[in-house]
Amino acid sequence: MDRIFDHELLRQRRLRALAAFEPGSDFLVRRVAEDMADRLAVVERHFDHPVLVHGGLPHAAQQMQTIGKTAEFRYIDLCEIPGVDVERQVLAEPDHVPLQPASVDLVVSPLALHLTNDTPGVLVQMRRALKPDGLLLAATLGAGTLGELRESLLAAESELIGGANARVHPFADIRDYGGLLQRAGFALPVVDIDEIVVRYADMFALLRDLRAMGMTSILGGRSRKPLGKNVFLRAAQIYAERFSDADGRIRASFSVIHLSGWAPHENQQKPLKPGSAKTRLADALKTPERKLPR
Repeated sequence: MDRIFDHELLRQRRLRALAAFEPGSDFLVRRVAEDMADRLAVVERHFDHPVLVHGGLPHAAQQMQTIGKTAEFRYIDLCEIPGVDVERQVLAEPDHVPLQPASVDLVVSPLALHLTNDTPGVLVQMRRALKPDGLLLAATLGAGTLGELRESLLAAESELIGGANARVHPFADIRDYGGLLQRAGFALPVVDIDEIVVRYADMFALLRDLRAMGMTSILGGRSRKPLGKNVFLRAAQIYAERFSDADGRIRASFSVIHLSGWAPHENQQKPLKPGSAKTRLADALKTPERKLPR
């Protein structure tokens, strides 16, 4: 298995961010937690054995307990989560979900799947951990995230150095995640996307936020040679030229892909077999039926 991400570096970055926590720097985690809780709110079930997997912070679990949909959560994460009893936490690498088969009825994964080296394997582990008719709710960053920053850094580095290295993580497409849910064996999979745009005074303000969130690059194949100040200054100029609004503030995009799927159960709805419909679509639309030319 290719190791795209350096999880030891991720651990260091998260510990640094937690140790020097800046109020408000968790805005993205809070926004995603609220959206995930809203999605759970419409499910007519109460979940007695929920677990939060690699969420970094407890916000999603707290939101879901607040709306009365779950019992107390257990947690699996790379680092100890502040404010959560140690007895309810298990430490593990992002590619591992150490749960017994059919032991939980709700798996919640906020902003974690885009950091796994083996995403298909992680989804299979989650599905196996779910009891029949158990639910997975996940949110992950997808293609388009920080695209403005990626383009600006690549352009500046190419212009001043004559070559460029990957400075922003690769992100999978929404269609990829839909296929991975089916491949992992989830029933009734649903995938949708939420485009979040955050505005900043300049590129350096964005970089400060990413550092405070522990979201700077952990690419295993990253260049160890630091960029010079002149490259960053040029990148900030390019960013402002290409991605600023009329008031001069720049835009930063976060494409959040939401996934849900159920562990298979015999009582779940199943699609009808082709040709089993008893009513013609043409009749429902009140229009004459025409055969398509071959």
